[in-house]
Amino acid sequence: MVETGSSKVSSKDTEQYEVVGPADPVFAVAGEDVILPCSVKPNISVVDMRVEWFRLDLKDSQLVHLYEDHEDKNTNQIQSYRRRTKLNHQELQTGNASLKLSSVRVSDEGLYKCFIQSKSWYDDATVNVNVEAVGRPPVITVDGSDDSEGLHLQCESEGWNPKPDLEWLNSEGVSLSSETTETHRNEDGFSVKHTITVHHRDDKIHCRVKLRHHVLETQIITTSKRFSSWRTSIILISVAAVLSVIAGILIAVFARKNRVNVILDADTAHPQLIVSDDGKQVRYGNTQTEGVDGGKDRFDDLFGA
Repeated sequence: MVETGSSKVSSKDTEQYEVVGPADPVFAVAGEDVILPCSVKPNISVVDMRVEWFRLDLKDSQLVHLYEDHEDKNTNQIQSYRRRTKLNHQELQTGNASLKLSSVRVSDEGLYKCFIQSKSWYDDATVNVNVEAVGRPPVITVDGSDDSEGLHLQCESEGWNPKPDLEWLNSEGVSLSSETTETHRNEDGFSVKHTITVHHRDDKIHCRVKLRHHVLETQIITTSKRFSSWRTSIILISVAAVLSVIAGILIAVFARKNRVNVILDADTAHPQLIVSDDGKQVRYGNTQTEGVDGGKDRFDDLFGA
């Protein structure tokens, strides 16, 4: 047996083939379907061969799709690819082993290997997949104000891939510098967050997120009235909080100064009530207390609370 590169041949008479993939990366859009090209040259049938697709950039090169013994065998397939991969069995007759990937996700981005093996020969090709995802419209929130009459604004957008550009613009379309920037990435893509401080002279502020030809934009109107109402709200909330604290202190002092020292009289209590020796506690005795007479000054009625 002779081994040449990634291919093996048992004899000079064995039919050899080359597995061919795309020269450039394959671009896919999140949510849509994509074809990962893979075929053999010359265009011989691969129906009787083993066709395996797997990820090169994941730990242990995990399985994406397996065709063997004339059927798909995806028991060990990566969970996230379940029911999303398909080989066209008719196309296998002409050497086309391209893989259809449905409902593309950002996590599908990476390096794939198409491996085709006959009884005496094998070869493979690598396919690089880039996924583009348009995120959610940016959201602007007011994050407070400062002593210089500045309004702190925060703009955030998520679900993008690759990382988008975020910029602030004033009412004249002039770019404004962000004070802080944050970028995070998870399986759903990139999220970006920028902050800025603006003043009342900027009556309209835009937050724009761009990725290639995709542009999403949100605006907020920061008029003098808005600034005044924002500062007034802060002042009113602060005053209300102070008044609440003062009221609580006054109530506590008043209650302490006007506390009444109550002593219970065991001689006039109902016969079924047991009064403590210091006259400050009482409990229900269920039955009439022994040795207690029913004098006329003693309570006859008993009420529960």
